[in-house]
Amino acid sequence: MPTPIRFFTPEWAEAARAAADAGPAQEGKLPSYWSWIERARAGYTARWALGLREAGAYLVLTWKDGRCVEGVIAPDPGDAEYVLAADEATWQDLRDGADPGRIVMYRRLRLERGDVLAFFRVIYFFVESLATLSRVAATPRP
Repeated sequence: MPTPIRFFTPEWAEAARAAADAGPAQEGKLPSYWSWIERARAGYTARWALGLREAGAYLVLTWKDGRCVEGVIAPDPGDAEYVLAADEATWQDLRDGADPGRIVMYRRLRLERGDVLAFFRVIYFFVESLATLSRVAATPRP
């Protein structure tokens, strides 16, 4: 197994982008669920800024035509259409395998900016992407 990289660093951002772009392992759910995810992803274009409150840092993921084409760490969300933020404990819970759907549903990762209806139209696509990038190996912050 490769050595884990630090969390919320440029290296982790690129690994998270690549994981999100590759998509989730399609197991454990009905094929119709994965078909819905693929339809939601097809042609999807938006920018997500996923914040780590204590660090004042954001993982900014750029989606273009269904592909995650860029992942960077930024000190602010910039012009991201969707800005979500959580504390370090929530990110740690996600990295430890917590259900990302529940994390969003219970507002531990909060939508702070963006069209709520448009966001929730593709919520399962977002949740599966979040689950995928949360599994990227990372070491604790120094």
